[in-house]
Amino acid sequence: MRICIVAEGCYPYVVGGVSSWIHSLILSFPKQEFVILAIVADRSLRGKYVYELPPNVKEVHEVYLNDVDWGKKRMHKHRMNKKEYQALRSLLLGQKIEWENLFEFFQKKDISLNGMLMGKDFLDAVTEFYQLNYSQMVFTDFLWMMRSIYLPLFTILKTGLPKADLYHCICTGYAGVLGSMAKHIYGGRLLISEHGIYTREREEELIMAKWVRGIYKNIWIEQFYKMSGLAYDRADMVTSLYEHARELQIELGCPVEKTKIVPNGVRVEEFQNLPGRTQEDEGKINIGAVLRITPVKDVMTLLQAFGFAKEREPALKLWVMGSWEEDSEYAQECFELVKIMDIPDVEFTGNVDVKEYYGRMDMIVLTSISEGQPLVILESFSARKPVIATNVGNCRGLILGEHDDFGAAGISTRIMNVEETAHAMIALARNEPLRVQMGENGYQRVMSRFQMTQLQDTYETIYKDFADSMQIAWETGKGSADTGRKAAEETCKHTAEIEEEPDKESGRS
Repeated sequence: MRICIVAEGCYPYVVGGVSSWIHSLILSFPKQEFVILAIVADRSLRGKYVYELPPNVKEVHEVYLNDVDWGKKRMHKHRMNKKEYQALRSLLLGQKIEWENLFEFFQKKDISLNGMLMGKDFLDAVTEFYQLNYSQMVFTDFLWMMRSIYLPLFTILKTGLPKADLYHCICTGYAGVLGSMAKHIYGGRLLISEHGIYTREREEELIMAKWVRGIYKNIWIEQFYKMSGLAYDRADMVTSLYEHARELQIELGCPVEKTKIVPNGVRVEEFQNLPGRTQEDEGKINIGAVLRITPVKDVMTLLQAFGFAKEREPALKLWVMGSWEEDSEYAQECFELVKIMDIPDVEFTGNVDVKEYYGRMDMIVLTSISEGQPLVILESFSARKPVIATNVGNCRGLILGEHDDFGAAGISTRIMNVEETAHAMIALARNEPLRVQMGENGYQRVMSRFQMTQLQDTYETIYKDFADSMQIAWETGKGSADTGRKAAEETCKHTAEIEEEPDKESGRS
């Protein structure tokens, strides 16, 4: 079977939880042919892979959201026919969007996006939308904002598509649009696997964003709702990582009969017999933070909490393991905070092989303001380490348990709560037997439900069922132990940049 993975802002250019998940999934099915359709910011990333592509990846197609218009300028003179214009109008006004007609227009007409956005048809549709809803605003500003909103979507709609039997989109958004359009053009099946709820994540980002203000935030947000509605409508199956995420998908319009929960999985065996404490660790209680130094990980709260905890427990030491290149300005603010607060024993390691560190840690902490079902928590449990994590995504469920009675595997805190996080650090620092018991609880939890073999078995069933429905031969067989080990090593090597927001490039032009 030929499977097209449609990924946005992650694999194979960016290391992290979602990218590692995709890489492991591909390696798990070496007898199937994979194609990557990757959505990235611009051409500066062209071919810059941070993963060694498995041999069963036959093609990589790139889509650049912030691209120049390479098309011809014929659209300056060409006008849409009545059916095409009505489809454009339905998109802007959000009235039972005629996606099929939009797919046909963008895929089969030789158009210039620049010409389209500067042309009379787009102007007329925007003018109607403006007069119906936003006539109190300055029209020229409104028109330019609408052009910036629709340029990335029109770029996606114009993208050439690889032919495949199954389009497996790793989020809704622009990836979901590509998958829906490919299904319309070539047939086949459409599978959506959300690690976070894309629409809600974009909504949260836009609410906090400084680059867009006022009513324009609402228009941007509505655009993402339109795209998720398309993906949920056209998908044959929509998976999520945990029950609350599934409930959110249904709330956003996904038919309940299409939904399925498929939890994350880790290769637990790769986190056994890790290197233990060193001479450097004598007399220290080590706290590990495996993350990218970015605002969504709320490293500021982490550092402040550690500073206060350190005053009461001098033996504490914080290891921040992960990249700071993604948002160097924020990273510099974090470095400065450590200096200003004069916090001792904070080690910024940069990118490291976290397997060399997990065995040395006494606890792991995650202060994110947004997550899905973080692999770092599952890895920590695999290494028998308790976790302090904010109550976002499925973090609380993983720590306290949802489907077992093993007991708490750490402490859940509220987001951006310095005091709670500091108290949690102190509580675990002062109680070694509790740390050990919580670590064991986490280990039992991950063994019961979150092993990579369980994830593989579930997706083999899903893929095989799709193949059977299309009368395509399915060659049974998953990756060998050596292949699995290679995937695990690659995953661990890059875990220092784990993320559950794979699509950070989305929605900007």
